[in-house]
Amino acid sequence: MEIKILGTGCGKCKTTYALIEKVVKDNNITATIAKVEDIVEIMNYNILATPAVVVDGEVKVKGYVPSEKQIKELLGL
Repeated sequence: MEIKILGTGCGKCKTTYALIEKVVKDNNITATIAKVEDIVEIMNYNILATPAVVVDGEVKVKGYVPSEKQIKELLGL
């Protein structure tokens, strides 16, 4: 599983990254987690608000910090 957190490094983006990292670790999920801070690459996903979460190439969240429960649902738990 490939998870990308799109954002320019704001507090919400950092919080989202930390929450996803925690859920992945706590549930022993095999996943690659990457931060994408390059604005050109972020624009390729056609999002207008960050943070955004992309799972296996599909935008799942945009414009808010998801809860742990929401993250688990996104990851199929």
